[in-house]
Order: sequence, then structure tokens, then C-alpha cells
Amino acid sequence: MTESKRVQIIDGMRGFSLFGILLANLLIFQYGIWGKDEIEIYSLSAVDSAAYKFVKIAIEGSFMPIFTFLFGYSMVKMMESLKRNGVKVWRHCARRFLLLIAIGLLHSIFLWEGDILFFYGMMGFFLLLFLKRSKKTLLIWGTALLMLTFALGYGVIEETVAEKEKMADYVDATKTIYVDGTYTEIMDQRNNEDPLIMPDYLYLFILLLSPFFTAPLFLYGMYAAKAGIFTRPDKEKPLYQKGALLVPIGLLLKSIPVLLPETNWTGVAGAIGTSALSIGYICAFPLLYIKWPTSKINISFEQVGKLSLTNYLMQTIICTFIFYGYGLGLFGQLGVIASILLGIMIFILQCVCSTLYMKRFKRGPSEQLMRMWTNWSWSGRIRTKKPKPFDRVEGL
Repeated sequence: MTESKRVQIIDGMRGFSLFGILLANLLIFQYGIWGKDEIEIYSLSAVDSAAYKFVKIAIEGSFMPIFTFLFGYSMVKMMESLKRNGVKVWRHCARRFLLLIAIGLLHSIFLWEGDILFFYGMMGFFLLLFLKRSKKTLLIWGTALLMLTFALGYGVIEETVAEKEKMADYVDATKTIYVDGTYTEIMDQRNNEDPLIMPDYLYLFILLLSPFFTAPLFLYGMYAAKAGIFTRPDKEKPLYQKGALLVPIGLLLKSIPVLLPETNWTGVAGAIGTSALSIGYICAFPLLYIKWPTSKINISFEQVGKLSLTNYLMQTIICTFIFYGYGLGLFGQLGVIASILLGIMIFILQCVCSTLYMKRFKRGPSEQLMRMWTNWSWSGRIRTKKPKPFDRVEGL
């Protein structure tokens, strides 16, 4: 398989993950990052309740890990490219991650609380510890950390009465401010109000442990890149078919905490189901390329995936305008079914715009900025060191 075809599959999968991320994030855009899990406050209709459960089971939490997997995959490919050009890998990666952190901070402070870019930038530095490790080491660490995540997922954490009351007050305040508030009022609510009752040291403890809990899919992506997976789809088809069997298993396990929330196994079932479904989707997607290699749907996913950072940020701009008070003010009013349809419309628009854009330009504006900063050049190309004169003479 050519390098071009491999990139097409990776770009397509990245676009596919952005579609699922958008549908999941619409719960946050419409109900808030805390309100989406206190959905009873919004008194959904029976149809919207069913749609909400569908999103929680089939989408939420299982598309972001695909993006996570691809982040790890791309890190290895970036390292290989940098090595071929004879430049410092750590230096280029560090610059890239610092810019992700900066964009993530600006994104979360000034636009939306559901940002992932800051976390990805922080995780990038953590993953540098594994960048030069062998395939076997990556697989062992990824699996060990995944088992740890499953083990810690056992049981149900009960909220105290005080915690429930504070959360309800926060969600009620958010409903009012996000519908009618100004940009400044919404930003103040997002950045300065905290519905959780936790001591500061617990926040620090969670922050320090979070890389270990989220690392498995990053590490699996790095393993896949070093193992050359997605480079021979026809030969790898049996592997994809076996992995795709995890889709029904993941859906079944993820349905337990949604449909049977009182059981003690909701945490571990949800954790296993989320990871299984993500891996199942990752394996199922290349089957589309094998069956329909020139499908317009695949091509559309590719175009969105090539502009993944730009499209991710544009989703925020579009959706906050639709739902927040400084835009249309539809926060908490549209309903889940309508938001799913809205998400499909937004993504189709992004497919069309991305396809038209890529006919004229090689990269999106955000992607070009990232390359310029990472490679420390106005053109975005990797700056290689010019050989010294005596290096050109053979035998010296």
C-alpha cells in the first residue's frame, strides 16, 4: 500500500472521529459540561430521552479516544519524518505541544469549557517518555494502564445531599446566564464558578493521575504506527473484522450504566465498554475503505480530517453562537433529536467547505500556524541544517 493511501485512511478516520466528537459535544454546548449529566433538570420528552441515551451509549466517550489514538499514531509518524530530515525530534515536538497548550487555554477561557487541546498538549510531553520505546513496551504499558482504569472503575460514587444541591443550583444558574447573558457574563460563569465540593489537594491528585488513566489509547496509537498497521488494508482485513466485533460488545457494556445506573458494576462496565467501542470503531472504519475505496463519504471524511484543528475550533464558534446568549440563545431549548440533526447539518457543511478549501490550499489556517511554529519557519517546512563544505567530499 502506498504512503498516500495510508494517509488517506488516517485523515478519514480523523474526520470520522470529529463527526462523533461534534455529536457528543452538542450535549455540552446545549446543556453545559455539568448539566449534560444532570439531564433530569431539563425535563426531556420521551423521544429526546431516548435520543439522549443513544448518544450516551453509542457516541459519548467513544469518539474522543479515536482522536486520542490518532494523536499517538501521528506522534510516531512525526518523529520518523523529523529523523529523516536530521533535526531534533524533542525540540520540534515540544514546540508543537506548547502551542497546543496555548491554543487550548485561549479556547477554554474565551470560548468554551469543553476544550481538549490543552490536555492534548500536556499529554504530548508525557508521551515523549514513550516515543522511542519498542512496540512491545508500548503494548505492555498501554494494556497495563487500561487494566488499571478498569479496576478503578468499579462501583458507584454517591453524591452527598450538599453536593446534589450545589450542582442543581449551578445548573439552574447556567441555564439562565447562558440563555440571556452577555459574552462577559457567560465567560465569568464558565471560568469562575465551580459546582464541585472538593479540597484543592484532590484536584492536584486527579491532575497528576490523569495522564496514566488516559494514556492507553495514546500508547496503542503509537504501537499501531510502529507496527505499520493501516498500511496494508487488504492483508489486514481479518484483523479489522475481528476488531470490529468489539462494537456490539462495547455497545452492550456501555448501555449498563445508562439503562441500569444503580448496579455496582456501572463504572467498570462503562470503562470497558467505552474502550471496547472505540477500538471497535477504529477497526471498523478501514473496512469502509476496503469495500468502497472511492466513496464520496470517505473522501469527505478525509477533507475534514486534513483540517481537523481548524474544523474543531470552527465547531466551537458555530455552536456557541447558536446556543449562547450573545448569539441565538438556544441553550437548553433545542432538544437532543434536533441537536443531532443540527450536528449532521454542521458536519455536512464542514465536509463541503473543507473539500472546496482543499482544492485551493494545502493546509488549513490553524494547521499552517501549527507547522510554522513547530518547524520554526515562515513556510512551515522543516528547517534542515545545511551540510558543511567538507561534508560534501566523500571519504572525509
